[in-house]
Amino acid sequence: MAEKRAWIKTVFTHLGLVVLAAVLFAGSFPNPVAEYGIPFLAWFALIPIFVLVCRVNLLASIGWGAIYSYIAYGLFNYWLTAFHPLAGVAVSSVYMFYLAAVFFALKLAVIYFPRRYYIVFWIIWVAYEYLRTLGFLGYAFGIIGYSQWRMIPIIQIASLTGVWGVSALVVFPSAWLAGALKDWRFSTAAVADSLAAAGRHIQDFFSKEKKAAVAWLAAFAATLGFGLAADTDFSDYPVATIALIQPNTDPWAPSHAETFWQVMAEYRLDFDVLSRLSEEALAAYPRPQMVVWPETAFVPRIHWHQTYRTDPASWALVSDLLDFLDRQDVPFVIGNDDGRRDPDLNPNPHENFQVNFNAALLFERSNIIEVYRKIRLVPFTEHFPFRQQFPRIYNFLVNADTHFWHSGTERTVFQGPGFTFSTPICFEDSFGDLSREFVLAGADVLVNLSNMAWAGSLSSQNQQLKNAVFRAVENRRPMVRSTASGQTAAIDPAGRILAMAPPFEEAWLNAQIPLARRDTLYTRFGDYFGVFFAILAIGLLLFGAAYSIVNQAGHGKKTIKAKPPRQDERGGRGKENRKKKKR
Repeated sequence: MAEKRAWIKTVFTHLGLVVLAAVLFAGSFPNPVAEYGIPFLAWFALIPIFVLVCRVNLLASIGWGAIYSYIAYGLFNYWLTAFHPLAGVAVSSVYMFYLAAVFFALKLAVIYFPRRYYIVFWIIWVAYEYLRTLGFLGYAFGIIGYSQWRMIPIIQIASLTGVWGVSALVVFPSAWLAGALKDWRFSTAAVADSLAAAGRHIQDFFSKEKKAAVAWLAAFAATLGFGLAADTDFSDYPVATIALIQPNTDPWAPSHAETFWQVMAEYRLDFDVLSRLSEEALAAYPRPQMVVWPETAFVPRIHWHQTYRTDPASWALVSDLLDFLDRQDVPFVIGNDDGRRDPDLNPNPHENFQVNFNAALLFERSNIIEVYRKIRLVPFTEHFPFRQQFPRIYNFLVNADTHFWHSGTERTVFQGPGFTFSTPICFEDSFGDLSREFVLAGADVLVNLSNMAWAGSLSSQNQQLKNAVFRAVENRRPMVRSTASGQTAAIDPAGRILAMAPPFEEAWLNAQIPLARRDTLYTRFGDYFGVFFAILAIGLLLFGAAYSIVNQAGHGKKTIKAKPPRQDERGGRGKENRKKKKR
């Protein structure tokens, strides 16, 4: 019975560490309690799970990794289920496998590197954050460096290392302190004694591992010094004025109306709001050089109904839009579901060979000048490229009312009025490599079109805004965001928010941004810092495994040689016996 109670106590202690870590992680980012998040928490958010990994066995580490993923991302990305019932399940399931593997790797670090495993913890975690942004399942929300988005001096290092340098700085204290506290036990009965014991653990660990701690302090000081010394004065640069429209409507909500005519009536109401806000912005001072509408702000498909006219009611609304644009003397950027006929991509004649893209269209008057089609689509809910390999999953997603788009391929750079720009759509501004490619292709300004009205959550909107801040810093380019319900904002090349429209209100914002064009180390070399950590983590684990195998084999041979010597005429004892006989 005593053993059972001890086992239950251990399980609940470990569960408490997981819950504490998940709460600290979610609390570091924008959340319902703290509008902008509490960035200080991020510096210690991983201590509980690093300590947990030190205390459990290899198999248990896998299970606790899976549990941590569900709790942490359930708290952090709670708003995803509003996007699609499958979205939250998909993210939680993917990260269940990811973090189970990460916890397994962390435990291997304890086994392979028993003295300085905490350094390997640090390397593995930063590598994991980079690797999880790659491929079809790439998802950049929750990278711990993003928690520092309002710490302007600290995030300037992103112009050299990308967000990965900030993550490396933030993760290390958790890894080091976990090494110090892995054997510490907290007691609610003797809080003062427990805290005093923790202090002794940290002091003793510092005496052994002071070099690593001092190196981190030096890196922190250098980061802060670089941020404070960086030239973030852009007052000498020319200024562009861009009108950002926030209609405070969900453009996809009308599709759920009961009848087709109700759907079209609501689409027309949305258009009326967009056109009215645009006219107000154009009548204001300073007058904008360009107007931007959010992601898929206008429905129905402009090019499709203008070209094929398969539906008179939709064409009538498109015609009214074109008439409105024809009266304007500045270019408009409009988010739209861009439909085209392409037999190569859709050979089905029953579907009119129709292919749809989530797109940004640049209009001059009523003419489409250029189009950008979203490249990084949300996995499972916007895109599933494995229809032939996994037809059951594909059919399940289709039956669950999933709206699929085709992925674009071109990094379009638009020629604007006195500046060039590119338009990452929705969560594309969370991927540093894509924004960097736009800048390398010639973009002076990054213009994000987004729609998160479906979430009805300030947390979700701020979580995407924080990612956008890093894209400006990394490339020293200004960024503006036109969103359906927030956060519509202008960000300068140092990551400072110059202006922002109030969330969940109809609004327009005539944003004035400096047209800075400063090349950075990150723009030139990209995610080299994240790649370095990934290669280092994999290399250390492979080295540790190889060394462990060789070491075990060596011990095996020594055990065989250590057998007692045979007492024969050739052994040492045999010779001694012969000498005694002669005597």
